Amino acid sequence: MWFPAPRALTPKLLSRLPDTHRQPRRSAWADANRGGALLHSFLEGPCFDEAGNLMVVDIPFGRIFRVGQRVWEAVAEYDGWPNGLALGSAGSLLLADHRHGLLSLDPATGSIAPLLETVQGEGFKGLNDVTTGPGGQVLFTDQGQTGLQDPSGRLWRLWPDGRVEKLLANAPSPNGVAVNPAGSHAYVAMTRSCDIWRFALREDGFVGKAQCFLRLPGGMMGPDGMAFDRRGRLFAANPGHGMVWGADEHGVPVFAIDCRDFGRLPTNCCFAPDGTTLLITESESGSVLAVEIPQG
Repeated sequence: MWFPAPRALTPKLLSRLPDTHRQPRRSAWADANRGGALLHSFLEGPCFDEAGNLMVVDIPFGRIFRVGQRVWEAVAEYDGWPNGLALGSAGSLLLADHRHGLLSLDPATGSIAPLLETVQGEGFKGLNDVTTGPGGQVLFTDQGQTGLQDPSGRLWRLWPDGRVEKLLANAPSPNGVAVNPAGSHAYVAMTRSCDIWRFALREDGFVGKAQCFLRLPGGMMGPDGMAFDRRGRLFAANPGHGMVWGADEHGVPVFAIDCRDFGRLPTNCCFAPDGTTLLITESESGSVLAVEIPQG
């Protein structure tokens, strides 16, 4: 039933949000989600644009940054709660916004445009994360304030022709979403039940036999953002324990990345273009961490 202890990996600081962008203050997002704490930022959604630039979002203050070693450029700042980012088509970025739905961001100009604000006239609970899959499909989680008390979170799919499908409707706080390298299965992090679901990604929209792929230790928060490496290993940020966990294609934990020297809130992760460097947004410290993932 139990597995050997996963291999411990130690992240390093890649870049820290500069002080010029840190003005701790109150926000409506923090009132709802962080107990009213005064925040300098809350980083999420790491993603590389088509030009190879690392982009991150700052949820409570509606900022999207282009991350440099010392200088962070505010590409956009708007009245929203941006959470997830993914590379879209024609150089655009897909943006999952808790307030405004699914948006499109032009990283060159910072302009933002709506893609999907409602489905059949009904608003979303509050989008969280977004990714893409085969055939141009876009998957995004609709988390809102769902949890074990209200397992009604949703996973949606948008096709290039405008078709929208509800793939899950019984999710306890759906958060990160990822598609395996083969494009055959979707994985959804359920933050409040502390597990990750897996199901076959069919073109007809039918979801059958969704499975618990990985169960994480209970605590204050479960899994958040996720990323696959080229070998099909899944990495999941776990802010409740200040960790990022890596599991092989069978759901066996193989890596434990301890971020607690920087903070207890690793919220999301993505791989650099080299395919071996995992980048992690650590939101307590307002930093991006980096760790080399062994390939052997």
